[in-house]
Amino acid sequence: MRHTISIWVENKFGVLARVAGLFSGRGFNIDSLAVGETLDPTASRMTVVVRGDDTVLDQISKQLNKLVDVIKVQDFSCTDSVQRGLVLVKVTAKRAQDQIRQVADDFGARIVHAGGEDTVVEMTGEEDKIQEMLNLLKPFGIKEVVRTGMIAIACGQTKST
Repeated sequence: MRHTISIWVENKFGVLARVAGLFSGRGFNIDSLAVGETLDPTASRMTVVVRGDDTVLDQISKQLNKLVDVIKVQDFSCTDSVQRGLVLVKVTAKRAQDQIRQVADDFGARIVHAGGEDTVVEMTGEEDKIQEMLNLLKPFGIKEVVRTGMIAIACGQTKST
């Protein structure tokens, strides 16, 4: 099972390395990682996507809460939430500009650059929708893909682990 976990941490040098080290030291692979400051400049929020059963999640949460710089840990697996990622896709556009634009429009994506031989498409969305758009753009000749990690925000009340 996929788990999206938010970790509020003190905004200090080395905290990211310690949190990532905890995952690797326990043999857990991080599928996705995004980090940014919160409204409080002394705190950052890390959003981590990992795979594993509930036992794995429980172990990760307990280990994270032992770290001095961790303020709060929240699992979004059983919470009503909005989860999104961002992708930039560079596609060969010599012959198929209109079709590329149509695919982008169908997914609510935007053309952020169209010039020369390349078109760059930007899309935010759930992971499966992003993958679906990438699959449809593949026949046009994808030159490069850049993706962010997933980010998440709870809808309504939140529960910390």
